[in-house]
Amino acid sequence: MEKVIKSDAEWRESLSDLAYKVTRKHGTERAFTHESFPAGPGLFRCVCCEAPLFDKEHKFDSGTGWPSFYKPAEGAEVGESVDNSWFMRRTEVHCDRCDAHLGHVFPDGPQPTGLRYCINGVALTFQEED
Repeated sequence: MEKVIKSDAEWRESLSDLAYKVTRKHGTERAFTHESFPAGPGLFRCVCCEAPLFDKEHKFDSGTGWPSFYKPAEGAEVGESVDNSWFMRRTEVHCDRCDAHLGHVFPDGPQPTGLRYCINGVALTFQEED
């Protein structure tokens, strides 16, 4: 994996204001505000560097208002770190390739993993399968 490193100015120029706020400044988009993704099969990629992150077949409706997945795609470059913001301890997920903040993972998801990767839709692009 080749690390993607850009200056703050370069990130600001290449991303929408909201994508910049979420991915580079650890923000969160409001629930139920992101456009829906196409219905067919495909791969979700990092909006910042296009690294593969989540497979559409692992997506489920958690009712939370954010795209949710029960596991990353095979070989995905998804990393974790401790997030102590908002007076709680959570597990943040980020893109290992460019360090973009994606969202958080919680232990209340469906089987087979029991995990819920709660991801900001603005941090993702969708590549439909041919």
